[in-house]
Amino acid sequence: MKILLIEDEKGLREVIQQTLESEKYIVETASDFRSGLYKIGSYDYDCILVDIMLPGGNGLDLVREIKAMGKTEALIIISAKDAIDDKVAGLDLGADDYLTKPFHLAELHARIKAAIRRKSYNGSNNIAVNNIVLYPDDRSVTINNSNLALNRKEYDLLYYFVINPERLINKTALAEYVWGDNIDQADNLDFVYSQIKNLRKKLRDAGAEADIQAIYGMGYKLVLS
Repeated sequence: MKILLIEDEKGLREVIQQTLESEKYIVETASDFRSGLYKIGSYDYDCILVDIMLPGGNGLDLVREIKAMGKTEALIIISAKDAIDDKVAGLDLGADDYLTKPFHLAELHARIKAAIRRKSYNGSNNIAVNNIVLYPDDRSVTINNSNLALNRKEYDLLYYFVINPERLINKTALAEYVWGDNIDQADNLDFVYSQIKNLRKKLRDAGAEADIQAIYGMGYKLVLS
């Protein structure tokens, strides 16, 4: 799963990024209003964390922009401002949660999981597509109630396909989702192809009622049986 953290305080930004990455999240960051707005408009995330006080603009205005774009990511405001008016304004604009600094990182993790759960899979602790079931909290997968062994990138790819069933996704979008700001590691996207190839074989061998199909010159799609 992929998170965008928009926070201008470098020390806090780095601590949050490190602790989220230790939980196997892909984390991208922005330190001001403009760079945050650019990333929001250019890429997809599972959750966006927004500070209210940002260089170049107000985090509440970013929330307005997110909703105006029709983006559906879980959205959590993190702020040193504990004023009830800011909380009410943020929630009224469409934020899913509001967390006041200072906060415990364990609480932030719990709120991120809860927000994503509500937004992406209807409050359940799993995502089911036909006979494929993903359990995001422990990054496990079952097919016909049997565990499916996947490496980290294979799991991330399957997760992205499962939350976007029957949607055509181009290879660059897949690479950016799985590698984030480290997209160059994908070695000209060839590694994405090899990971998808391995994932498709594992799904077929396990009897999955879905297949990742290549659409020549365009990308890939999870097609349900």
